Formats: sequence, structure tokens, C-alpha cells
Amino acid sequence: MADLFADPSAAEKVARPLADRLRPRSLAEVSGQDHLTGADGILTRMIASGSLGSMIFWGPPGTGKTTVARLLAGETDLAFEQISAIFSGVADLKKVFEAARSRRMGGRQTLLFVDEIHRFNRAQQDSFLPVMEDGTIVLVGATTENPSFELNAALLSRARVLTFKSHDEDSLNRLLERAEENEGRELPLDEGARQTLLRMADGDGRSALTLAEEVWRAAREGETFDTATLVSVVQRRAPVYDKGQDGHYNLISALHKSVRGSDPDAALYYLCRMFDAGEDPLFIGRRLVRMASEDIGLADPQALVIANAAKDAYDYLGSPEGELALAQACVYLASAPKSNAVYTAFKQAMRVAREHGSLLPPKHILNAPTKLMKGEGYGEGYLYDHDQPDAFSGQDYFPEALGRQNFYDPPERGFERDIRKRLEFWARLRRERGR
Repeated sequence: MADLFADPSAAEKVARPLADRLRPRSLAEVSGQDHLTGADGILTRMIASGSLGSMIFWGPPGTGKTTVARLLAGETDLAFEQISAIFSGVADLKKVFEAARSRRMGGRQTLLFVDEIHRFNRAQQDSFLPVMEDGTIVLVGATTENPSFELNAALLSRARVLTFKSHDEDSLNRLLERAEENEGRELPLDEGARQTLLRMADGDGRSALTLAEEVWRAAREGETFDTATLVSVVQRRAPVYDKGQDGHYNLISALHKSVRGSDPDAALYYLCRMFDAGEDPLFIGRRLVRMASEDIGLADPQALVIANAAKDAYDYLGSPEGELALAQACVYLASAPKSNAVYTAFKQAMRVAREHGSLLPPKHILNAPTKLMKGEGYGEGYLYDHDQPDAFSGQDYFPEALGRQNFYDPPERGFERDIRKRLEFWARLRRERGR
């Protein structure tokens, strides 16, 4: 196998894309992933320990997942094998596993990098389990999709998920500076055009370097591109966002806080700013759904219904007709009563669930489909609420070791005013019945 990190010849420099020529040669050169590859990064610590476990790299394109996998193999003296789930099947996996077994018999372990691992089906994912368990391979899978939804629980239980972050502007700018140093020339861009190129890359390091290469190819001797010329040359729409004050994340934050602050006029303004900038309306629709759950909740249960319907309406109609549905939802959410009581309760319940582990629910609310379970007391003493006065038994449903908890505290606003009255009524019945 050729040395992945050998200094390329002049011919190779011409043939290979800039992004490939600038691949880091050590973890220290990796940009934008300090939480993984920095001095105190997780992967740096793994290498220092002399042992690697199987991992899933989760993150957007162009963040260095493939490069980091190659570097890990090089810095731990593991044989590097790479396959793509798009082009590989069971037969290909068997060949890779057999080769890895042969290496292992010779005293060398294999790091198998699987790109787009989420595209393997359940049976294909299961085929990795025995070779992971017996140490034949160290699996490093890369995915742009949420592993919790796309990968088998059995596979996830044997691999650590590491999150790769999109490049921020500083990280992308460092990549461009490395490119300029490598090429021995500066990008022929004025400051505004350079900032536009960074925003066009949208957190993707490979995209930033590809754009830079396009600029160098197109520029004439002594020419410097402004934003308009850059857009014309690379044929990509320039973001309308004002980087200095309200870029992509600033505008969505402004929209969210305007909705939370019950200001429909400001919310509409920022919504239109984002439409005008060319933002993906479905991204905005998803954020409106989030706002309905986080900031309105059960103060107005219709908020989530309307936000989700608006998202679906845009998905059905497209632009420009569907944008009106999103505007309608935006105004409704901003005008609705606000409550984060469910959001707060959810976070508290999640914390308690994590802290106390797998406590068994009380036996009286467990089903007893077998004689053995009945003999163990499962289901014994359960009171069917519909047969009780006020259709309320007042039994305790928390694990005995945990005791009753109180997470949800609805405010005296909107529909939650009625919910609060119900909860207070049930609490009074519980006290009266000694439960």
C-alpha cells in the first residue's frame, strides 16, 4: 500500500484536488475539531493510551472524518482499510474481514473505516459485531445521520459516538491560509469577497478549498474579485446575511427570541430577512416546530399542530406559496401564550432518569402474562382507574426506590391554567385517600 502521507510529486500536485493535497498529516494539523484532536481531545488521549476502541464519527460533510480515521491508523500502526456502504455488500465485507483475520494472525490489527455506514441494512450492520468483539478489526464508521436513529443498538453499544462539528469561520479561514501557503500565492479576493466565500462554504472545509481552487483557476493576472464577481465566477448565490451583525445563526436566534418575546412584527421581519437571504424554508419550518414545543408548550396545544401543519404545507406547496403558511405559523406562535413548563419538566425528568439508572417500576403496574410473573406479584393490587371514583385511583407509579417526583409545574397562563386545576384536584384526592 502506498504511503498515505508521503510528500506528493509535482505531477501529483497538479492532478490531485487541493482539498486532497492539504489533508493533515497529523492530528495536530486537523482544523476545527479541537474537542477531538486538540491537546486534550478525546482522540489524542486515546492515542496516548496506546489503545483504540471502535467508534462512530458523526458530523456534516467536509469536517475531516475520513482524514482523522486515516491519521488514527497511521499513529497507532494499524492497517488501514476503507470501504463505502454505498458501493459495498456482504461479499465485500467478508473479503475485508478475512484479510483482517490474516493480518491479525501475523500480529497486526486492522482499522476498518466505513464511510456512510448508516446505509448498511440491519443484517449488514450485525455482521460487524463478531469481528469487533474478537478484536479482528477496530471499526470506525462515518455518518452524516443521527446514529441513534440509523444504526443498530447492538452496534452502538460496542462503539463510541464522536461528534464532528461544522467548521466555524475562523477554522475555515485557517484552511484558506494553509491553501495560500501551499500554493505560494494569496487568493485574489477583496475582504468582502473572502467573507462571502467563507459563508458559501457553510461549515464544509472541503467546499471551502474547492471554492478557493475555482477562484485561482478563474482569476486573470493581477485581478482581484469583489463579491459580485466571485458569485458570477463560482455560480453560487451570495448569502444576503450581514456577517458583522446578523448571519445565519444570529437571524434564526433573533426570530426565535422574537417569537418567545411575543412580538409578531419583529418575528415576521426576521422571517422575511431569512427568506430574502435564501435560507431553506424547511429549516425555518423545523425551527418553528421547535419553538412551539419549547416556548409555548401546553399553554396553547394548538401551537405545535399549526407549526407542524405549516411545515408540511410548505413541503407540499414549495416557494413562494408555501412561505405564507410559515408566516402564518410565525405570527400565531408569537401571539400565543408562552410556557416552558413542559420543557423544564422534560429536562428535570431526563436528569433523574440518567442519575438513577434502570429502576424497576412498582410491581402493581407491571403486566403478568405468565404464571411465574403472577407468582412474583406482577400486577397485584393494581387499581383500574376507570373503575375508581372520579376515574382516579391515586396510586403511585414511580419506582419504590425513587419515590414520587414532581417535574411539571404549569403556570397560570393559557390552557395550562386548566391543566393546573386538574393536577391540584388530583393531588387533593390523593391526599384524601392517603396516597
